Amino acid sequence: MIEPTERQRFLLALVVHEYARTAAPIGSRYLVEHYNLGMSSATVRNELAALTEMGYLRQPHTSAGRVPTEEGYRYFVGRLLQETHLPETLRHTIAHQFYQMGNDVDQWMRLAASVLAHQSRAASLVTAPHPEKARLKHIELISTRGRQVLMVLVIVGGEVRQRLMTLSEPVPQDVLSAAADSLTRQFQEMDAEAIRQARVELSALERDVLDWVVEDLERAESRIAGEIYLDGLTNVLAEPEFASSEEARRALRVLEERSRLQDLLARTVLATGTVGGVQVLIGGEGTWDELRQSSVLLAQYGVPGLAIGTLGVLGPMRMAYGRTISVMRFLSGLLSDLVAETLAEGD
Repeated sequence: MIEPTERQRFLLALVVHEYARTAAPIGSRYLVEHYNLGMSSATVRNELAALTEMGYLRQPHTSAGRVPTEEGYRYFVGRLLQETHLPETLRHTIAHQFYQMGNDVDQWMRLAASVLAHQSRAASLVTAPHPEKARLKHIELISTRGRQVLMVLVIVGGEVRQRLMTLSEPVPQDVLSAAADSLTRQFQEMDAEAIRQARVELSALERDVLDWVVEDLERAESRIAGEIYLDGLTNVLAEPEFASSEEARRALRVLEERSRLQDLLARTVLATGTVGGVQVLIGGEGTWDELRQSSVLLAQYGVPGLAIGTLGVLGPMRMAYGRTISVMRFLSGLLSDLVAETLAEGD
């Protein structure tokens, strides 16, 4: 596409900003009346027409003003977006709410989704922190009755999984404890693949237990992050672009159907428009037809290599990108600190 001039970039930014605020097409007279542009309405009109020919703006009706196109939004986000700083009082208030909840991860997730939805005025999603690779931290084997044994598997990052197993014959508790301690020493910090490839002499009991450990580690890796926390769905339904509600339902289906959400999160590494750790997908990026009227913003938080989670926002393309990205950056940093502190306390 043709690179706009400095003046055209300035006017494109104004159109994006005003359209996000008003949801109405923006004309040259409106810009001249509301901004001290130092140029005539005719000059502005010619520049808006040029931006339309370049593909950054479009004119819904002959007599109407202009609205940004997908390419216009992409150019704005990638080249023109200015960082918005959250007020210090707001940052302090949000942080205080989180620290009041102690180490309650479930409450962190619910609060993060609520704050993100409220501040962005869009739909939000938050996934709980989970290991990038599920790695063994500790094993316990507890005799219950007869041949039944409770296996408690602690994964690096704090997740605990329990399984009731039936052995071929009863085994005393001291033997179970010795086997658990031995397996923990030999395979601590290893993921399922590394455990499977290890060549270690094991007893029949240890081999059975290790098979179950590998199975549970693989299950832990196969999910996104357990429960997905959603909020603000009514924000999207209230937007003018989704007045018919069909477009909104198509977009929200991506959040509500786990397989579609997994696909979205798994493929965001290919997304364009990465801004300071926040990935911006506009109009579905030609991949997700359900999102052709929407924008999705995604960011990760946590401790790389140990436990990570995802923050996401879904709304109309006409959204306040600067503020939303700032909120996501702040929450990502805050949640990363909380996760790091929790992991440190667990060591």
